[in-house]
Amino acid sequence: MPFPFSRNIDIETKPKRAIIGLIYELVQVVAISLAIIIPVRYFLIQPFYVKGASMEPSFYDHEYLIIDELSYRFGQPNRGDIVVFHYPNDTKQYFIKRVIGLPGETVEVADGKIKIYNDKEPNGMILHESYLDQDKTLTTRTVTLKSDEFFVLGDNRIASLDSRYFGAVKRDLVVGKVWLRGWPLDRWKIFSLQNYIAPNP
Repeated sequence: MPFPFSRNIDIETKPKRAIIGLIYELVQVVAISLAIIIPVRYFLIQPFYVKGASMEPSFYDHEYLIIDELSYRFGQPNRGDIVVFHYPNDTKQYFIKRVIGLPGETVEVADGKIKIYNDKEPNGMILHESYLDQDKTLTTRTVTLKSDEFFVLGDNRIASLDSRYFGAVKRDLVVGKVWLRGWPLDRWKIFSLQNYIAPNP
């Protein structure tokens, strides 16, 4: 005989509700995480591994870098910025180089030196590249850049496929600039936003 005022309870209901509630919470967590991670991953920062020796001694093979993609949505690359971009001859590949020449400038590479001609320096200025620790063996080349083009070089000039060979890089191919080196830990570094290159005094 049922106990007075008792109610029939479906013992299967609570576990089912608990499972449904757990799934709902999990879906919420995943949705919120994706809403945060996807914009960060595709619009703000992006991880890259260095492949090859073209940027030595600044970067070595297999170093892990974080690329700042946000800055270039509001501004342009500066001389000295180390940028990641789509290789012009195969846009599925990514390259990392240093910005040397800016839009509208003429870049002259000769006699182991780089000379920049622009409105401020009509007679040209020789770049002082203190980050290089080797003899700057360079291919002779003179290029006048269009309004949307950049001239880029690897820091390891004798082992770099760069604008001396494949030409200028268009602005829309530039992904972002190096912001942080996360690996190896003993070379961990946040890179300054200032220019890396200055003209000779």
